[in-house]
Amino acid sequence: MTPSEISQYLGLALAVIALLGHAKGYFSSGEKTLTARMDQSEKKLIDHDRRIQAIEGEMKHLPDREAQHRMELQLAEMNGRFAMLEERLRPIAATSERLHELLMEQAKR
Repeated sequence: MTPSEISQYLGLALAVIALLGHAKGYFSSGEKTLTARMDQSEKKLIDHDRRIQAIEGEMKHLPDREAQHRMELQLAEMNGRFAMLEERLRPIAATSERLHELLMEQAKR
């Protein structure tokens, strides 16, 4: 083999390598867009995960169904006690109103 033949084969090999490189670049361009979309999706997923964790943290402080029911029962019981207390205080309120009227009449004289 002469040096000119070697250079022809070497040029052919380099041309094939260059063509393979271009083909790889052409076919991997779709992979780059997929990688970019995957990165965006991953960022969104991380943001959603943080938001869900924040909501779960806030929900731990809220009462559950049984606690809410117990609070409703206690409020109903308190309303009953206030109604009973109001009934007991009515005569006292009437007496204080009569005393007020009496004192107003005496003040007018």
